[in-house]
Amino acid sequence: MDLRDYIRIARRAWWIVALATVAGAGAALAISSVVTPRYVSTAQLYVVVRAGGDATTGDVVQGSTAAQQKVLSYVDIATSSRVLGPVVDDLGLDVTPRELARSVTARSPEDTALIVIEAADPSPERSARVAEAVADTLTDVVDAIENVESSGVVRLEPVQAADVPESPESPRPVVNTALGALLGVVAGFGVAVLRALLDTRVRSGHAAESATGSPVMAAISFDPDIDRRPLIVNDDPLDPRAEAFRTLRTNLRFASIGGRLTSLLVTSSNQAEGKTTVACNLAIALADSGARVVLVDADVRRPQVADRMGLEGAAGLTDVLIGRAEVDDVLQPWGRDGLTVLPAGAVPPNPSELLGSAGMSALLMHLADEFDHVVIDAAPVLPVTDAAVLSTIADGVLMVVATSRTQTADARSARAALDRVGARVVGAVLSMVPTKGADSYTSASSYYREMSLDLPGGDAVPARGADA
Repeated sequence: MDLRDYIRIARRAWWIVALATVAGAGAALAISSVVTPRYVSTAQLYVVVRAGGDATTGDVVQGSTAAQQKVLSYVDIATSSRVLGPVVDDLGLDVTPRELARSVTARSPEDTALIVIEAADPSPERSARVAEAVADTLTDVVDAIENVESSGVVRLEPVQAADVPESPESPRPVVNTALGALLGVVAGFGVAVLRALLDTRVRSGHAAESATGSPVMAAISFDPDIDRRPLIVNDDPLDPRAEAFRTLRTNLRFASIGGRLTSLLVTSSNQAEGKTTVACNLAIALADSGARVVLVDADVRRPQVADRMGLEGAAGLTDVLIGRAEVDDVLQPWGRDGLTVLPAGAVPPNPSELLGSAGMSALLMHLADEFDHVVIDAAPVLPVTDAAVLSTIADGVLMVVATSRTQTADARSARAALDRVGARVVGAVLSMVPTKGADSYTSASSYYREMSLDLPGGDAVPARGADA
């Protein structure tokens, strides 16, 4: 995946990221509110050398070196029972010296003669008293040791008294909440990426191209009123969806440069992916350009073209193939332009054999001679073999892939089935593209709608046959 894919994932699953962010911040804030506060008070001691009046510079240097060497020993002594025992007794603490040692730390900054004593406690006042008591007791203990071992050459001097802390060291609600929110963002985005990786549906043009192995020639946006106006190219020429079909028409003309593309088979992986809508509107768009077009309903198992076009479908393709009618008798003109429709006719008991017969091949050759374009609406590839059979006698195949509905594996299987019979797949059409959100498609055809507002009456339409 590239950066655009990650951005698309974040836009599509923004609610997951937002929910995880809120949950992370809320959890951190809740934990901070129930955690016992920890106040830390600090006292500092400095190890100094006591030199007599007749001490030489060498003696002073030697004493200073000895002091630095003993600092680490003093640090260890600070948390010993010899120091903490008297502290417990003097302050009347309800803990043992060993338990008190868990909340008292002593350290010495590197290359210094300082000893830093820190005492932690839920009570700020008690933490200050403990730190100060440890510092005082350590001073006394060191004095006693040094008087015995070195006649008092080294001693500890207080540098900083232990003050009562004003705020706890932990928890820190603001910092914790910010960290919780950040972790929530990371976790939410991780879930979104995992969700996208596990999502097997086609959601973008890039995914459609990868699944079908063909370029996407047009992206048709989703129309909630598809049942009311299925023929959008005829019903509303200024609609972005209508412009998308004109774009498809133009791209097919470029695809035909590499070879004959008179008969075009329109199919999909499975049912309800928009292939019939694409076939009907593409036929209308081709006819609008001044070409003579015939739309053939070869989905004889579930014919829909006649209903979409508002025609009588009782007789049609199957009647011609079984010799019950002549093709000219069942062809029906549609609209003002050069569009003719061949309905499916009666549902036969042997669709695949009928569509793969020599009669079907001869019929398509006859229609290709009579018309500039033959658009064939075929059955889906995966449920039945009809589309694979027809693809061997059509000049090209156009695969329809429905956004967020077509499974990637199904699209790949459909392409593999067409490749096995030697079909020429010229491209794909991405249908049902959302108009909003991460997977939305913005069409430049809105230019025509804006242009029409500047013309008298605001009802101007693009010139017939004009391509975007």
